[in-house]
Amino acid sequence: MYEGHFPLPPENEHEESLTLQERSLRIHARHKGVIEVKSKIPIRDKNILSSLYLPPAAAIPPKEIANDPAKVYEYTCKGNLVAVVSDGSAVLGLGNIGPWAALPVMEGKCALFHTLAGVEAFPLCVSTQTPDEIVEVIRNISPAIGGVNLEDISAPRCFIIEERLKKEIDIPVFHDDQHGTAVVVLAGLINSLKLTRRDIGTVKIVVNGAGAAATAVTKLLISCGVNNIVMCDTHGIIYKGRGIGMNWKKEEMAGITNPENIKGWLSDAVKGRDVFIGVSVGGVLKKEMVKEMAGEPIVFALANPVPEIMPAEAIEAGARIVATGRSDFPNQVNNSLAFPGIFRGALDVRAREINEAMKIAAAHALSGVVSDDKLKTDYIIPKGLDYRVPPLVASAVAKAAIDSGVARVNIDPQKIAENTKNFIYEGELGII
Repeated sequence: MYEGHFPLPPENEHEESLTLQERSLRIHARHKGVIEVKSKIPIRDKNILSSLYLPPAAAIPPKEIANDPAKVYEYTCKGNLVAVVSDGSAVLGLGNIGPWAALPVMEGKCALFHTLAGVEAFPLCVSTQTPDEIVEVIRNISPAIGGVNLEDISAPRCFIIEERLKKEIDIPVFHDDQHGTAVVVLAGLINSLKLTRRDIGTVKIVVNGAGAAATAVTKLLISCGVNNIVMCDTHGIIYKGRGIGMNWKKEEMAGITNPENIKGWLSDAVKGRDVFIGVSVGGVLKKEMVKEMAGEPIVFALANPVPEIMPAEAIEAGARIVATGRSDFPNQVNNSLAFPGIFRGALDVRAREINEAMKIAAAHALSGVVSDDKLKTDYIIPKGLDYRVPPLVASAVAKAAIDSGVARVNIDPQKIAENTKNFIYEGELGII
């Protein structure tokens, strides 16, 4: 009570000899998880207790909010609170492991939210995988939160849940597996095209995968002016009229991709393509396929833990730029570069949603962190813990929200950047 935290058991004397996997278990067990709820105002005397909890004083803020619901942002934590929601159906590379097993991953996500942008996030792992029930849970708690981060929910249910929530609640809803990935891919592609002197309007791209991330990547690239994208799944190239292995989302994607309506397999789709983006499974892109691509191709092999092709093999086959989802290779495409700053900017202007303009602004801010004089084939996107990123992304997202008309309040984006930077380095999030 007097020190402000529970005592921790002593570290094991053999801590240094542990593997990374063993250390992960030890840290989680020692701290009983990685996040906590703390009071901003210590209750150490009767005056504070009466002001916060006991009537009549404690009844004044509720009365103010009842008269003007918008004041909930002034008198409560709603404006900086995000629910990280998962049903445990698509967790990392582990698949459908359920809500209990998903909890450590959601805790880690919450820790990143707070560390990188000062966003107070909490895990909400639900014991249902029915879209209607998940939507109902989130809708019913929405008065208390400022935003929703959907996480590790399998396709195509994730599309249904996100689209319904966007219609039914008036706070930002963001499926990070889709849109966080798309933002970072776009940022990396912007710089890759710059290095290889290609134009986004004429570049030819193949996307391998047709799940949540692949769909969002494809849609965002189309929004930015890409005109020629072909998607592939386990049944080959997706095209209009394909009968096998289709669902309503793939039918939608068939209508906006593959303008030449080509058919065949991945080996057919890559021929003459400038860019390969893999959001699928390891080992599917062969060296022979890379050799069939256009000269100096760009390869984003993002499957984890085994990429669609190993970087050394892709480079040996002629790839000019290679990105993966792994931290032990250059050019890691990592969602943590996107979601903290995106939510920081959206929350600060009380955005009603996170729209395409905000995602595109985030991607351009992220790509701009790598200056032209530093840009090179093994450095097209910032490192995962580059603390320059969240303030710049937050500022760009806030400006885009204001410009596109989804912000409830007009805050100077530069002040948002400064406040985010101050939190990262000083640990204090100011009121703006």
